[in-house]
Amino acid sequence: MGKQFANVIVDISHERVDRPFQYRVPDRLQGKVCAGSPVLVPFGAGNRLRKGYVVELTDQADFDPARIKELADLDENGYNAASQLISLAWWMKERYGSTMNQALKTVLPVKEKIRPAEKRTIRSCLSKEELSDRRALWEKKHYRARARLFSALEDMGEIPYELAVKQLKLAPAALRTMEEKGWIMVEREAVYRNPVKENGEKSSGVNLNREQREAAEAFCRDYRSGKPGTYLLYGITGSGKTEVYMEMMEEVLRDGKQVIVLIPEIALTYQTVLRFYRRFGRSVSVINSRLSKGERYDQFERARKGEIQVMIGPRSALFTPFEHLGLIVIDEEQEGAYKSELAPRYHARDVAARRAAMAGAGLVLGSATPSLEAYSRAVRGEYRLLTLTERAKKDSRLAQTEIVDLREELRAGNRSVFSRRLTELMEDRLRKGEQIMLFMNRRGYSSFVSCRACGEAMKCPHCDVSLTYHRNGRLKCHYCGYEIPMPDRCPSCGSPYIAGFGTGTQKIEEMTKKCFPQARILRMDTDTTGGKDGHEEILSSFAEGEADILVGTQMIVKGHDFPRVTLVGVLAADLSLNAPDYACGERTFQLLTQAAGRAGRGEAAGNVVIQTYMPEHYSIQAAARQDYKEFYEKEMAYRRMLRYPPAMGLLVVQAASADEEEVIRAGERIRLTAEQAGKDGAVQVPPEITGPLDASVYKVNDIYRKILYIKHENYDILLRIRKKIEELELPAMLSYDLQ
Repeated sequence: MGKQFANVIVDISHERVDRPFQYRVPDRLQGKVCAGSPVLVPFGAGNRLRKGYVVELTDQADFDPARIKELADLDENGYNAASQLISLAWWMKERYGSTMNQALKTVLPVKEKIRPAEKRTIRSCLSKEELSDRRALWEKKHYRARARLFSALEDMGEIPYELAVKQLKLAPAALRTMEEKGWIMVEREAVYRNPVKENGEKSSGVNLNREQREAAEAFCRDYRSGKPGTYLLYGITGSGKTEVYMEMMEEVLRDGKQVIVLIPEIALTYQTVLRFYRRFGRSVSVINSRLSKGERYDQFERARKGEIQVMIGPRSALFTPFEHLGLIVIDEEQEGAYKSELAPRYHARDVAARRAAMAGAGLVLGSATPSLEAYSRAVRGEYRLLTLTERAKKDSRLAQTEIVDLREELRAGNRSVFSRRLTELMEDRLRKGEQIMLFMNRRGYSSFVSCRACGEAMKCPHCDVSLTYHRNGRLKCHYCGYEIPMPDRCPSCGSPYIAGFGTGTQKIEEMTKKCFPQARILRMDTDTTGGKDGHEEILSSFAEGEADILVGTQMIVKGHDFPRVTLVGVLAADLSLNAPDYACGERTFQLLTQAAGRAGRGEAAGNVVIQTYMPEHYSIQAAARQDYKEFYEKEMAYRRMLRYPPAMGLLVVQAASADEEEVIRAGERIRLTAEQAGKDGAVQVPPEITGPLDASVYKVNDIYRKILYIKHENYDILLRIRKKIEELELPAMLSYDLQ
């Protein structure tokens, strides 16, 4: 006999998702019910039939089976976005290893109804004569605010509530009194908060070049035939990928379907959204982490009711409750922001493929520097490869890129953060009134502070990392937020000789001001973009020419188009190259290529200067030439040799506990379990197991972390090993990452 109990969420639009109720599956529904199925269930003392959704099937009863009610029936008319998202949550739970509650809270992010915004209008309940008499009475009694209100109602018949309060200076209590006496009425209309700032300009599609047109038409042909697939749109920087997306979207929207566009949060700016808004108007909405709860609730409600057709946002937008999804676009698909760091540790690319398949929709992945996972799938024929090899603007061409060896600079006596060549080009651009971008992938003023007498670095007491010095005179941990003032003396030896080492964006900003005092400088990193519109304000100021130089972390090199930028300086290309990660070469290539793509996007030619201590490294050489295929071949050879993804499947298991001995014991038990599961008779080649090892940052916020790496060519075997580990009863907290 199959699974005979169903855990059901009743009326998900009003109930919290972490409270499922259990029902018995009757024999007549066995085999017909699955995760996501809409069902009718007897609920409460009166057993009134309520609509619900099955979130899990099990053969384990939560309490006395005799007291468990039966499902009443399947709700044949209830297959909608909610049932699809719950099915998706079940798939994510099975694929990535999490609880069902964690998966549900991911795909159903709006759990609590927020009070809707209201548009309030004040109307008169009196005749014109009564209004006039009442106004005259208020004037006689010197009730000036009431007199102003009745005068306005005489003239206009109705006025906005906010005008009465803010301009006519009437207190809400006074308005309530007048409403109770029957003199006025306040009409209330629920309105949706719209995070997109409306702009009157409307644009039609641009004339696509041959490559853009061929790419768009390839998708449209498949879509019209009813067989949309998965496409990788690989186009060099500035090749017009967004215009191709919009042409594909036009085809889907004409068919009455809906579209989700994913953009990394770091690149989700007002200018980006405006391009879509000008093309598709009020059918577009946006989700991002800076919206209020009310704004987020309203956007999902609008989507659920079919009042919008396009949702733009970071990975959370993937769970927009669209009923008729026709296309998902993932721009800059290589970005790490598409990988969730919380359970379930899903990748938006794979979840999007699953959701697209469930909805019969197309999936388009776009990038100038595709992830090795995506490009290798395109090479194998799993994705259809669409290529753009030239820039969309006829007068725009790739910037000339130079690599500067910082070892040679040091030998020549130059100890400045700016190489001689970069200084020369910066002076030239400032004379010409052109703009410059300086990229340093580290925020703060100094990377760490240490004592020159005893060599002790200032460390976070809760984490295994050094504190970062900020120009406000404070040391901060970028992992847990711990913060202290800069000490006058070394806490270990009492020496006064303590100083900062390394360079961050704050220090670069200060040094730039000293070297180029005539320049107007902006800095963009997480420290300067904390406000709701922080990104927009800085980028808008730079776009409008209010600054000559923009200094920033990787957020300045993601998809922005500034025609007056003719010089990009990468100040330390080695920072990402030396990270303890097998994919550091790939990330370095992507960052450098994206940075180089910001220069020369207008009529003037662009220059890029990459400063590095490792000029011979293949990722830096390939990025300078913007040669993705050369990089792909060399990087994949390295991955195959060392058996890393995508050449192999990789399961990363992390054990975490506040008790160090506990986490050590947990790591050993996990290793033994993985070894035993790998010796199963059906497994011909045993998995490779490394660990348990200390995590790269062993202690974070007083929690110790051990990691095991398990490799195998077969994903199904890794899934089976993970499920065996999940069966262990361990006091340590476990998390999983399947790559």
